[in-house]
Amino acid sequence: MFASLTDSGVLLVFALVLPVSGMLLALLTGGRHARTVTLLILLANVVVVGGIVGGIWQTGQAVNYHLGGWSPPLGIELRADGLSGAMMAVTALVSLAAGLYAPPSFRFPKSQENRESRMSFVFWYLLSATVAAMNLVFLAQDLFTLYVALELVAFAGVPMVALSGSANTLLAALRYLIFALIGSIFYLLGAVLLYGLHGTLDISLLAGLVEPGPSLWLILAFMTVGLAAKTALFPLHIWLPPAHAGAPPAASALLSALVVKASFFLVIRLWFDLVPGLPAPSASQVLGAMGAGAILFGGVLALRQARLKLLIAYSTIAQLGYLFLAFPLAFGMGVETDGALTGGMFQAMAHAFAKASMFMAAGLIAEAIGHDRIADLGGLGRVLPVTCLAFGIAALSLIGVPPTGGFVAKWLLLEAAAISGQWWWAVLLILGGFLAGGYMFRVIMPALARDVTPPTLIAPVSRFREAVVLALALAALALGLFPEAPTELLALGRPQSLEILSP
Repeated sequence: MFASLTDSGVLLVFALVLPVSGMLLALLTGGRHARTVTLLILLANVVVVGGIVGGIWQTGQAVNYHLGGWSPPLGIELRADGLSGAMMAVTALVSLAAGLYAPPSFRFPKSQENRESRMSFVFWYLLSATVAAMNLVFLAQDLFTLYVALELVAFAGVPMVALSGSANTLLAALRYLIFALIGSIFYLLGAVLLYGLHGTLDISLLAGLVEPGPSLWLILAFMTVGLAAKTALFPLHIWLPPAHAGAPPAASALLSALVVKASFFLVIRLWFDLVPGLPAPSASQVLGAMGAGAILFGGVLALRQARLKLLIAYSTIAQLGYLFLAFPLAFGMGVETDGALTGGMFQAMAHAFAKASMFMAAGLIAEAIGHDRIADLGGLGRVLPVTCLAFGIAALSLIGVPPTGGFVAKWLLLEAAAISGQWWWAVLLILGGFLAGGYMFRVIMPALARDVTPPTLIAPVSRFREAVVLALALAALALGLFPEAPTELLALGRPQSLEILSP
C-alpha cells in the first residue's frame, strides 16, 4: 500500500530532526549565531522536503516510516502523502523567505544586555520551532501525536505575537493563547473518547473501525470546534486581527501563511481520512456556513480598516473562510467531488504565498515611510515600485483574478458547486471576490495614482528584501500558471474517492 522504509521514508525523520537541531544549536552557540544556524537549517529543510516530495512523485504513493520499527498501534507512524508533501513544500519556502527577510528587523546590538538582542534570539529560535511543529503536523498519523504537534505550533506562534513586548501585543498574545488552549481541550476530549471506544488513535486504523452514530458525531463536533478555534474560523476569530497585525512583519507572515493552516489541515485529516464516507450533509453545511460568515464578515471589516496591516489581518479571516467551503462542496449533497478538496488545498497554498508577501510588503512600506495608514499611501508606487508590484500580484491572487493560484482555487470550488448542484456557494464565491476586490483596490488604486504627491521615504529599502517579497508573490502567480503539477501532487498517495458516499 505505501512505500516501505526507503530513503524517502528516512527523510521524514530528518524533516523533524533538522529544525529541532537548529533550536539546540542556537542555544549552544549563543544568540549572535542564531541567525546563521537557523538560515542553514531552513536551507537544509528545503532540500529534505524536496526529497520527500520527489519520493512521493516518483512512486505515486505515500511515503511512511515506523519509528523504532514498531507498527501502529504499538508504534508511531510518520506518513507523507501528496497533501502533506505540498504543505511541507509551502512551509519550507515561506519559512526560508521569512528567514531571508527578517535580519534587518532582528539585528544583534553590541550590548548583550540590550532587550533587542533577546528579542532577536527568540525570533530565530521560534522560527526553527515553527518549522519543526508544522512538519510534525503534516507527518503525524495518530491523533495524540497530532495534539502534541498542535501544542508546539501554538507555543511557537504565541510568543511571536508578543515579540515587541508592548502592552497591546501582550494582550493579543494572551487572547491567542486562551483560544489555542480552549481549542486544544475540545480536540483532546474528542481524541480521548475515540481511544476509549476503539483502543487506538492511529488514523488509518480508526478509519476501519468508526461507525456512524451519536457518539461519533459528538466526537467530530468536539474536535472540529476545537480546531476551528485554532484556525480563527468565524465566529471564533476575534483573537486573530490584533495578533497578526501586532506582530513584526516576518512573524505576521508566518502566523497568517502557515500557523493557522496547521489546524485546518487536521480538519481535512478528520473529515477526509478518518471518516471519509460518513460526514452528513447537515454537518458539512454548518462548516460551510461558518466559512461563509468568515468571507462576508472578514471582507466587510477589511473594507473599514484604516491601517494596512489590520486590513491584511481581516483579509486573512475572509480568505480562511474559502478553505471551509471544501466540506459542503465535497459532502453536502452526498456526492464527493475531487475538485472540492483540491480547490481547498490550492487555496491554502496560494493564500500562504500571497499573504506572506503582503505582510512583508506592508513591513517594508511602514519602514520606508514611517507608517501604514491607507489614506496616506497615494502615489506609493512611484517611490516603492517593486514592493507595490509584489503587493499587487499577491492581491490579485487573493481576489481570484486569472492566471493566479487564487483563481485556480476558486475556479475548482466553483466547478464543485456546479457539479454538486449547490448554486448558493457559487454565489458566495463571486460575492467574496467582489469584497476582496473592494478592500484590495482601496490600497492598489491610490498607490498607482499619478496625480498625487508620493509619500517621502524616511529610510532606504533593501532591494534584496524587496526581491524576497516579490518572489513570494510570483510563487502565488506560478501556482496559477502551472497548476497541473500541484494538482497531480495533491492526489498522490490518497485512496480513490468514492462517487457515492455512505448515508
